[in-house]
Amino acid sequence: MSTWLITGASSGLGRALAEHVLNAGHNLVATARNTDSVDDLVNAYPDTALTTILDVTERASIDAAVTAAQERFGGIDVIVNNAGYGYTGAVEEGENDAVARLFATNFFGPVDLIKAALPGMRDRGTGTIINVSSVGARVPIPGGGYYAAAKAAIEGLSGSLRQEVEPLGLRVMVIEPGSMRTEFRGRSADHADTQLEAYDKVLGRTGDKALGPQRGDPAKAAAAIVRAVEDPEPPGLLLLGTDALGGFHAATRAATGDVEQFEHLTRSTDATL
Repeated sequence: MSTWLITGASSGLGRALAEHVLNAGHNLVATARNTDSVDDLVNAYPDTALTTILDVTERASIDAAVTAAQERFGGIDVIVNNAGYGYTGAVEEGENDAVARLFATNFFGPVDLIKAALPGMRDRGTGTIINVSSVGARVPIPGGGYYAAAKAAIEGLSGSLRQEVEPLGLRVMVIEPGSMRTEFRGRSADHADTQLEAYDKVLGRTGDKALGPQRGDPAKAAAAIVRAVEDPEPPGLLLLGTDALGGFHAATRAATGDVEQFEHLTRSTDATL
């Protein structure tokens, strides 16, 4: 039995993962900005479930959630930074305040939670940190630049963090879901208030057409995440969905083609020894 703390456990992938973790017999700290949406988990699993309010943009809220988890279950074994939301709009249309809020939730909040939980994990010499990103960080679409940037930031941080904490017995995993059958495109999305006519055609002004159909099943994704965590050699990167897999391979081929085509310029910049 291990103890999981999941942010954004009220809906979508977070909710599916919370239910799967409890069904598997683990302890769960389900967090949300409003615990009314997760209180039913405690009713169903009174001995192994704890709910607590958590706003990832407030450090005091983060510290209180980590403390509650430690007091109830003795520590946290798995952190899942799942809370987040989307934001669509051309780069030129993005409002600075809105982008700052996006990064506060999708990047700085997860970082603060990691920093709050790391001392306990280091003391025990065990633990897994899961940062939920998106295939959009690898395959950006028009209108999704700021969201892609926030997710790319958490992926870049995860790579360095992995090398820092693996010698201490801790693991770091990035999850890249494709498009899933959740409310992410609706209730969990924000849009730039500014809309410039020049971008109407390229963006389509829906944001959904470029994303394609929602193929992913949150329940199956949750089961895959738990299996990956329990694997003796867990992956540093886990893709969820065939669209995520296709996007990964397409992005890799495109990047490799550019690098190989201009390799002569790359090599020309070395100083003569």
